[in-house]
Amino acid sequence: MLDRYKRKINYLRISVTDRCNLRCRYCMPDEGVCMVEHKDILTFEEIQQVVAVSVPLGIEKIRLTGGEPLVRKDLVELVRMIADVKGVKDLAITTNGVLLGKNAESLARAGLNRVNVSLDTVDPEKFSQITRGGDIRKVFQGIEAAQKAGLNPVKINCVIEKYADEPDALAVKQYCAENGLQPRFISQMNLAEGHFTVVDGGTGGDCAQCNRLRLTPTGKIKPCLFSDLEFDIRKMGITQAIESALFSKPKKGTINHSNCFHNIGG
Repeated sequence: MLDRYKRKINYLRISVTDRCNLRCRYCMPDEGVCMVEHKDILTFEEIQQVVAVSVPLGIEKIRLTGGEPLVRKDLVELVRMIADVKGVKDLAITTNGVLLGKNAESLARAGLNRVNVSLDTVDPEKFSQITRGGDIRKVFQGIEAAQKAGLNPVKINCVIEKYADEPDALAVKQYCAENGLQPRFISQMNLAEGHFTVVDGGTGGDCAQCNRLRLTPTGKIKPCLFSDLEFDIRKMGITQAIESALFSKPKKGTINHSNCFHNIGG
């Protein structure tokens, strides 16, 4: 698929839940968030159907996000269902890693190809502070389990304030070098203010090369993370929603007042 600006759109990011088992300070406000009712969340069958319709249109890469995707019950089964769709060439997941240790092998067997793990510091105390009580040991165990299961290359997503040479970022970089991991440094974004930059070590945030559409947990196809535009697959049908998002994809991201990171992913 080509959009109006001749960008090849072959990547669909699917947010499977707005729930998360951590409460990272840059993602969740102190007062918490209002969660979507379970009846409004897409079923596995609906998600698989979106993928099945998307692939003939040109989608080749699928990434599951959240919230935290591994808190979605039986996510391994969803991975298996998506992997069974002919034409999916790359199936990945972005996770905070807490539940990865007990799921990595099953995910790999189900057809998952790769994993990105969010890790902003390697200091246990600071990690607990950032995540409001998270246990970094479980993340390290999850990363090791992912490597053992063959979910390589394991990429580490490290959120930074401004620069990749901040102390925590440098420590994460060293940890990655010592353990055969690929670091990516992501400046803190603000959807409402339209603040984003190109990912250091990746292509995210480079609007000229953007190749992705997004599916929210409630069935909205979004052409851009930094846009309020969205098209409801349940009301419009999957094909029309995808084609409308493709035609409406902006040249550059602006602002998003409709979503938060906990319900659309990064």
